[in-house]
Amino acid sequence: MFESLRSKLESAFSRLRGKGKLSEADVDLALREIRKSLLEADVDFKVVRDLIERIRARAVQLDVLESISAAQHVSTVVYEELIALMGEPAPLTIAPKPPTVILMAGLQGSGKTTTTVKLARRLKDSHNPLVVACDLRRPAAVEQLRVLAEQSKVAFFGPADGGQDVLKVVREAADYAASRLHDVILLDTAGRLHVDGELMEELGAVAGVLPPQEKLLVVDAMMGQEAVNVARSFHELLSLTGLVLTKLDGDARGGSALAIRAATGIPVKFAGVGEGTDALEVFDSRRMASRIMGMGDIQGLLEKVQAAGVEETTQIAESLKDRHFTLETLLLQFQQIEKMGPLGKVMEMVPGFSRIKGMDASQMDDSVIRRNKAIIQSMTRSERLNPKIIKGSRRRRIAMGSGTSVQMVNQLLAQYEQMKKLFKTFSSGGKGFNLRSLFGKRGRFF
Repeated sequence: MFESLRSKLESAFSRLRGKGKLSEADVDLALREIRKSLLEADVDFKVVRDLIERIRARAVQLDVLESISAAQHVSTVVYEELIALMGEPAPLTIAPKPPTVILMAGLQGSGKTTTTVKLARRLKDSHNPLVVACDLRRPAAVEQLRVLAEQSKVAFFGPADGGQDVLKVVREAADYAASRLHDVILLDTAGRLHVDGELMEELGAVAGVLPPQEKLLVVDAMMGQEAVNVARSFHELLSLTGLVLTKLDGDARGGSALAIRAATGIPVKFAGVGEGTDALEVFDSRRMASRIMGMGDIQGLLEKVQAAGVEETTQIAESLKDRHFTLETLLLQFQQIEKMGPLGKVMEMVPGFSRIKGMDASQMDDSVIRRNKAIIQSMTRSERLNPKIIKGSRRRRIAMGSGTSVQMVNQLLAQYEQMKKLFKTFSSGGKGFNLRSLFGKRGRFF
């Protein structure tokens, strides 16, 4: 989502490179570009104005240290102010005595039902959550929640066939949860196309029957500044405790993610970063600021690696134990990368990746990984361990078996040789690592 903003900020900082000392004119020039890029990202004008004033005061107040450049000085100030703008992480409130009740609210189309299951799935590691279908007006809403809950192996409770009494469902859900030791209840409430009195009255009634510890509003980040207005309307009537921003993996300008807390005072607690029910992250302003600034997200990358499991990692380590990098090793790496999620999103977390010329994370195609896996899986074990034996007839057989072409097989083998050379450089303790070589001459290894 932040590719455009990130590139424009980097352009603004590049104008300061080479300057030993900052003048007010230098700072004003950079801030003009930063202001423009934030406004184009759909950040609220008042928020931008206040942010720019704070950055300017800090940038011109301090002398640049000898050990850093003017560009590094300003980018550090911007980074710290972005963190302050988005606020400190706000954890969920867990009731001292079960159950913890979480009321999920939002407009239709915001992703509220999917987010309810995402949050329940996230809580499943340490709790026994129950999702409750309280949206009895939207056709198929109950069935949608039931199917998603079943796919995610999360407990579900809904009305009897044809039931339309929301408050009855909530009361019965509380008894059901108590009898089955569910310590977290997530209420998927009704949505509307717009905020209206009937919606708020129903939400208030639900909260009266089963008082929630958390009242979370699910907001579509692609709404731009309108997301701020929606949050204010709900907060005024419900006293929200937190926000969940969805579709942060989209191509919107992303200003609401930056400014919604500053504009409303409501903390952002989670961020939806994909369609899968596992694509929900705790909203961390430091990690978000790092991505915006092109600094990567090492913590997020580490979490994805850990979530991918240790099986492939152990197998890869075993295969490399004797300094042998084979096509079987490469296949294991492909399998591990696939588990980490969309390749472009993973590469955005690599520090400095956005600054590599010709490398665009948004253009990385996961289908290439699937194609390369198919090619390797069409080989015999002896071919994977000793690719030198793969000559003309073998290449034609592998191409037919994988549904690809001989040219694609040749390309994979050539790229494997590049990876093998790179591995030898690492294993021998040598220098000269070039990230571009990891992706082939045109940045298309994966």
